[in-house]
Amino acid sequence: MKWLKRWKIRILLFMAVVGPGFITANVDNDSGGILTYSQAGARFGYALLWTMIPTTIALIVVQEMCSRMGAVTGKGLSDLIREEFGFRTTFFLMLALVVINFGNILSEFAGIASSMELFHVSKFISIPLCAVFVWLIVVKGSYKGVEKVFLTASFFYVAYIVSGVLSHPDWMTAALRTVTPPPRADWGQPGYLYMTIGIVGTTIAPWMQFYLQASIVEKGVSARQYSASRLDVIVGCFFTDLVAWFIVVACAATLFVAGHREIQTAAQAAVALKPLAGQWASILFAAGLFNASLFAASILPISTAYSVCEGLGFESGVGKRFREAPVFYWLYTILIAAGAGIILLPDFPYVRFIVFSQVLNGIALPFVLVFMVLLINRRELMGNYVNTRFQNIVTWATTVVLIGLTLGWFWSLRAH
Repeated sequence: MKWLKRWKIRILLFMAVVGPGFITANVDNDSGGILTYSQAGARFGYALLWTMIPTTIALIVVQEMCSRMGAVTGKGLSDLIREEFGFRTTFFLMLALVVINFGNILSEFAGIASSMELFHVSKFISIPLCAVFVWLIVVKGSYKGVEKVFLTASFFYVAYIVSGVLSHPDWMTAALRTVTPPPRADWGQPGYLYMTIGIVGTTIAPWMQFYLQASIVEKGVSARQYSASRLDVIVGCFFTDLVAWFIVVACAATLFVAGHREIQTAAQAAVALKPLAGQWASILFAAGLFNASLFAASILPISTAYSVCEGLGFESGVGKRFREAPVFYWLYTILIAAGAGIILLPDFPYVRFIVFSQVLNGIALPFVLVFMVLLINRRELMGNYVNTRFQNIVTWATTVVLIGLTLGWFWSLRAH
């Protein structure tokens, strides 16, 4: 009976700290992410599935590093960067993060608008209502209440797994393309390199590292609870990339096969699925898009507000009241209002840079990873919780590969 008691204690400990890792990973499958995965499947079929395994390994390692730093130091990532590398460096990093994140926020409200239009709801109704909703649950709610809402939203991503199954893919081909390296000929396809960067960028977005570490700190996870928090991160990363795999597979099995290679919005993918995979697959895809967009429209402004306030030394946290952290809440409010307002403008060409915003994530990520790996290997900061050799190899390899892909993409632009 001792083993039963031991497992009961472990499960209770896991339930006590579950949330930050699972939520952060799942928000990663936001409107921009769903569009990127949909385009990958529609344009290249199963050819980009090989990216999922190395990207998942890198995501787990990177997210676990943030979780560990938050638990051991009790400080957010931007807070540590300011203390260790100075205010000027932090200021420019925060400025770049705000610009990139705002592009992502626009894509979330675009996702809300396009998904609700599939259910015949005008964006002039859906956008204001959803903007007010996401503002209220954070500004008027407690940390525990907000976390419960976000955890509930995370489980709605199962809709994409069901949608993928209903699309009746070629399971053998999908499995083989997942575990085998791409042939050299694939790299010569127009847009293949660009889409590879986009997949990595949308899967391991820079904002995720800042939000996860800030959430770990606000939740009060300590070094003693670190092992359970690590499990939260691993489970979240695995689940979110499983969902991403099914989105690519669903679009490869239907849109690519049928010749629908150009998908401008994730909502178009949902519409195109209807005659190819059935009404339920289409409805689930559209409903999943709305959930993902609304979910991320809450998280991304919070992440940005966390990062900026920590980096510049202002009070932050959804556990605090408006008057206790005014800069945090005002920045959160401005980002939501501006994002929603721009999408309501007539004929605003937001589609053009939704995928580009994910590519920007991939281009900016190496800078964040360098700061992270330098911080986490400082024994005076982390003690015995510094990185293992494997974790350092994965982090540096991810950094080098992303820089190489980016330079390769720039070179291909020059060549054309």
